[in-house]
Amino acid sequence: MKSRQPRKAHGVDPAARTRNLNRLRRIEGQVRGIARMIEEDRYCIDVLDQVAAVEKALRAVSAELVKNHLRHCVRHALAGHGDPDAVIEELSDALIR
Repeated sequence: MKSRQPRKAHGVDPAARTRNLNRLRRIEGQVRGIARMIEEDRYCIDVLDQVAAVEKALRAVSAELVKNHLRHCVRHALAGHGDPDAVIEELSDALIR
């Protein structure tokens, strides 16, 4: 199987990067907390509430990434530095997944 080289973004808003990293660190702590709750046989609804909070936080990270992709990568392609149709198709596929 051929390994793919990691690609770099054409621009990342530093404030967005910081927000995402902070969210991901909080999510990491929340997931550890959920694991502890399960180990301690905590009430299912309490665990589900925490899972929902993690899902919401991950959606916020995803939304920030989509915004950044549109602002930088798609704009870069539309400015003639790539194939705009391919970039749009790639984003559409990612959103469907």
